[in-house]
Amino acid sequence: MTELQLNTIIVFFIYGLAFFSMGLAIALEAGRSPLLAEARVLRPLAVFGLLHGVHEWLEIFILQLQWVEIIIPIYWLWIRLVLLAVSFASLVAYGIQVLRPPERLAAMDAWIGAGLLTLYAALVVLTGSAIWGDLELWIERADVLARYVLAVSGAILAALALFSQARQAHTDNRDALSKSLRWASVGFVLYGLTQVLVSGGNFFPADRLNAALFLEITGVPVQALRALLAMFITAGLIRATQIVEKERQGELEAAQEARFDALQRVQEELVKREDLRRELLRHTVIAQEEERTRIARELHDELAQILTGFSLDLATLKTRCSGDENVTAAVGRLQELSRQMSQGLYQLVHDLRPAQLDDLGLVPALQHLIDDVRSRMKLEITLDISGERQRMDPLVETVFFRVAQEALTNIVRYAKTNQVSMLLEYQPDQTMLQIRDYGVGFDPDALENPQIKLGIAGMRERVRSVDGQFTLESNPGEGTLIKVSVPCTGAQGEEQEERVDENYPTITG
Repeated sequence: MTELQLNTIIVFFIYGLAFFSMGLAIALEAGRSPLLAEARVLRPLAVFGLLHGVHEWLEIFILQLQWVEIIIPIYWLWIRLVLLAVSFASLVAYGIQVLRPPERLAAMDAWIGAGLLTLYAALVVLTGSAIWGDLELWIERADVLARYVLAVSGAILAALALFSQARQAHTDNRDALSKSLRWASVGFVLYGLTQVLVSGGNFFPADRLNAALFLEITGVPVQALRALLAMFITAGLIRATQIVEKERQGELEAAQEARFDALQRVQEELVKREDLRRELLRHTVIAQEEERTRIARELHDELAQILTGFSLDLATLKTRCSGDENVTAAVGRLQELSRQMSQGLYQLVHDLRPAQLDDLGLVPALQHLIDDVRSRMKLEITLDISGERQRMDPLVETVFFRVAQEALTNIVRYAKTNQVSMLLEYQPDQTMLQIRDYGVGFDPDALENPQIKLGIAGMRERVRSVDGQFTLESNPGEGTLIKVSVPCTGAQGEEQEERVDENYPTITG
């Protein structure tokens, strides 16, 4: 292989590589957000780059066959012509789509492209009718006409399209992008002019203005100039894709920052709402307990006195009517009903607000609750205490008591067991209460009983109102374990600082 042939191969390889690289870059850009142009606009430009790059590489293969004097299959010449024509037709399509006024129908693009291809086909038929028998010569003339009709017009349209996009980018204050597109536009103008310098032909102007004349005047093959312009165009367009990619990254970072700020604001709002919800729940629990206390006090102070007076009057009536057995029997029944009413009233008052909880604290209140449930429901309940006992915030003590009360109620109704254990543990940083039953258990995720659901939800919300943690563990056939832990927040007032006597008795049910 001579040095000239090697240089020719290098020129064609660089020529094809430049446009093929441009096609790949534009094809990738077409698949992203349309900061350079819409995908439908960029695809024809990408097709031009890819097909024209392959065309130049095919030219290398055909030249090598010619140099070693191997007969070139005619279908290779047809493939080369089709690649050339379709690539330049794609360039025409790109220019038309960019330059088309917005008010014009998109279908007109196809009509303009089809008209240009029809003109090219007509010229090929008309000018080649005399040499139809020589197929290779006919293909060579079709190649020349493709450059005159499609290549020159396509390059000029592409240059105008890039210039239009550059002007729009300048209007949008994207000067770096505008500059790159302008350089690519200039490259396409010059590239279109080089397409007039065809390889040769026996008709005007190919017989006078051709590649041979350019080589004779400059000493440089026109393919070298085209390769240089291809690199120039590719550099401008790839630089444009890099600029828009940088813009895209900037938009993405800005969007991420905005999203982060929005999420942070939402998080702050959720925290505020959670704090407000907890505070409202706390006030609700306090108000509920205050109302319970008020009702219990009124029941104790008013109805209890009324029942006491009623019982005394019944006793007096029974003494005065002792001679009448019927009256004595009726008064006895009334006394029994009065006694039952007094017991029911006492139980109601205790359920509303146990006096032990306010006067003596959590441990005596739990012991009284256990004794009451044990006597009425025949449950075997144990209560173990560990740690240094102390009075806590009245609301916290109330929460522990209400959870124990609700848990025992659910155990009596649903657990089907008579064995229950409680553990109250005073730790330096928190107080814990564990309630375990050895009953039938259940699946918390598949719980259907609405009463149990509401009871569990009520316990959980009460614990949350004092910044505590509520945990329920249960499985069918394995019983249920409830854990409540509330952090120690320090005493609040003299009553909360009060300690239980060190000699307070150990309680075991």
